[in-house]
Amino acid sequence: MSRPLLRLEGIGKAFGPVTVLDDIAFELAPGEVMGILGENGAGKSTLLKIISGVYTPSAGRIILDGKTFTALDPITARRQGVAMIPQEFNLVSTLRVYENVFLGQEVRRAGLLDRAQMRRRTREVLQSLDVELDPELPIEQLSVAERQMVEVARVLVNDARILILDEPTTVLTDREVAVLFDVVRALVAKGVAVLFISHKLKEVRQLCDRLLILRDGCQVEVCQAQDVSEEDMAHKMVGRELSQIFPDRRGTPGEAALKVSGLSVPNLLEDISFTLRRGEVLGLSGMVGSGRTEIAEAIMGLRRKSSGEIEMNGKPLSIDSPRAAHDNGLAYLSEDRQGKGLVLSFNVMENITTLSLPRYVRGLIRHGAERRRAEEYQQRLAIKAAKLSDPVSLLSGGNQQKVYLAKLLDIDPEVLILDEPTRGIDINTKQQIYRLIRSLTDQGKAVMVISSELEEIIGLCDRVLVVREGRIAAELSDDKINEQDIMLYAAGARQRGMAGAEVQ
Repeated sequence: MSRPLLRLEGIGKAFGPVTVLDDIAFELAPGEVMGILGENGAGKSTLLKIISGVYTPSAGRIILDGKTFTALDPITARRQGVAMIPQEFNLVSTLRVYENVFLGQEVRRAGLLDRAQMRRRTREVLQSLDVELDPELPIEQLSVAERQMVEVARVLVNDARILILDEPTTVLTDREVAVLFDVVRALVAKGVAVLFISHKLKEVRQLCDRLLILRDGCQVEVCQAQDVSEEDMAHKMVGRELSQIFPDRRGTPGEAALKVSGLSVPNLLEDISFTLRRGEVLGLSGMVGSGRTEIAEAIMGLRRKSSGEIEMNGKPLSIDSPRAAHDNGLAYLSEDRQGKGLVLSFNVMENITTLSLPRYVRGLIRHGAERRRAEEYQQRLAIKAAKLSDPVSLLSGGNQQKVYLAKLLDIDPEVLILDEPTRGIDINTKQQIYRLIRSLTDQGKAVMVISSELEEIIGLCDRVLVVREGRIAAELSDDKINEQDIMLYAAGARQRGMAGAEVQ
């Protein structure tokens, strides 16, 4: 057998008195894909950051291709052939696509930057990913899915020997996931070893050879991926049986809470009309770039509409900013929780009360009341944080998402618009968020869910609007909420008006 590219021996990591990893040990062979599974907070991302040199381990050693290290730094890890696509983007928004792809590894000619070669190489790599993207575009103009593909391109211009993928598919369509997996398999065929984190267990079985399962920072086992079912994976991760992940639908939706009529945004949306009722979960499905997120942003005043009306409880609204939307009972959870939802340098309590702070002010901020409310949300949403005074950046992705939800709930909205609410979080936390959403509709609130996961749309939503090319292609309910119907409308293979006959 060939020598392992990577071996970990007794790796541990503690932040102060809190141990987040304890005695992790495994080997990774050339051409092998190892999946790393565990709940949010199990230590997955911490482990990958140790391997990529971001964190220094508190114990143990790392052996890379026969060389032993007690700690790595990012530069040394890169020189040893380790490349990582992080869960949260690590791009400079003001730089162009090609500048981000080659950031820190710029191509020079005669001592000067060879921008032409970097642009050409960037275009070639993006085309290999089936992505048509101008290398000259600034990152700030890209969608979340396009930014993810730029992160992938950064890795592909390197001669990586160990590729780390931390939730790389959470914002990608099925087609984009298939292209990415083809690229990964081509790299594996050349001997590249891959560490793969995903909460999508079907993807894990599809791509991985072996699994490393973590729970509460400890190694549960290493096993062959094909020897365990998705149910077994979930059980090993949480240490107990999971009941049905989606809560039962209850009751009949009430009167209209939000009505949108003829909403248009130049070059993005055209004639969007729908009604969202109290006690209802309305899903928005469609391909990435179809206009789903733009609908939410237009409603919240983040995009200037050219026409259309928005009503709440039968009264017309004039919304030109998120603050105006909040004042009228609307709240929006962005798909980009770190870029647009949270202030990473603020602590947990400060993030929860960012929008609702005026209610805690009586001349001075009443920190006691603020803290009590944050404690209530910590208990209600099972937020895992050592202290509410800890920076939110120290929390796992799933717990950051819960803090973001608590921030919105604290303004007591009547309508919540949730864009990719379970992006990059584990199955147990997903279940908690689904139950929270249903509890909100039980209270008479109205919820819109935008999601790229068809299983989520099908299992959670009472009605579904399929969006395609900036228009609503179909409205589905009851047994029409299924994968086949949604995909046919999303891809344009089937067309139908709201009440018209189907056309194929």
